[in-house]
Amino acid sequence: MTATPPRFGLLGVPSSAAAHWPGQEKAPQALRRAGLTERLPVRDYGDLPKIRMRPEPDRHPQNLGLTIEVARAVAERTSHIVDDGLIPLVIGGDCTVELGVVSGALAAGTDPALVYVDGGVDLRTPETAPTGILDSMGAAHLLDLPGAAPELAGLGPRRPLLAPDAIVFLGYEQTDNAREREMFDSLSCVKLPATEVRGRAVAAAAQACRDLDGFLVHFDVDVIDFVDLPLADVPQYHGGLSFQEAMEVLAVLAAAPGFAGLTVTECNPDHGNESGGDLTRFVDGLTYALGAAA
Repeated sequence: MTATPPRFGLLGVPSSAAAHWPGQEKAPQALRRAGLTERLPVRDYGDLPKIRMRPEPDRHPQNLGLTIEVARAVAERTSHIVDDGLIPLVIGGDCTVELGVVSGALAAGTDPALVYVDGGVDLRTPETAPTGILDSMGAAHLLDLPGAAPELAGLGPRRPLLAPDAIVFLGYEQTDNAREREMFDSLSCVKLPATEVRGRAVAAAAQACRDLDGFLVHFDVDVIDFVDLPLADVPQYHGGLSFQEAMEVLAVLAAAPGFAGLTVTECNPDHGNESGGDLTRFVDGLTYALGAAA
């Protein structure tokens, strides 16, 4: 029997550099152990060095240097995957991994849009996030919004990495941060909150990518109700999407002609059940969703 040729280039980014606490750095290996590489047609590009979050006293934002280092390494590997003719499948790691993926795709000569499937909008900046945790600032730095850290927003081949009309937000809950909400309201882009996705996941996903010629997908596990699948680094109880709805969204996006890559972020294996069943279920869902693109 002829082996299925690889369609995806798998890159693990075991980093919690920009996170609230450690844990996400364990995700790439945990998802491999749960069978991800055996069940999808991938060429495995391995893992970047593991980086575990550690608070930096008297630094704001936290771990900026490490976050930039990780994003640059991700950009280099992503560019190689695209040059090799494969679809990047990047397993993080925290949400700032997406900065490296977009940067790498641009460096490889593509100009993708981004569908941001996330329980939050990640538009805080060092000026509006007292904690200084960069994990909640990923989209703000992709868009180079006022108050963004210039070293992080400017790490790629252009600045900003994305224009507002090149990003679609899907599955988010409304932010309780007034300045973040004001910034979000000012953006001219497609916005599909969780309230408009629940009960109509397939239609919402089709709407999200309908006008996009080429696009990456950012998938934060916290878009899934923690009660339904307890893997998110920052739990969202009785909010967001069901696990089934989230996988339906991914399946539609992965089957679209313009699908150009997926980044999975915010998976914390420590939050799943001890048997590993939650991770296996998640891999089942990813296999189902990406099977549409395989």
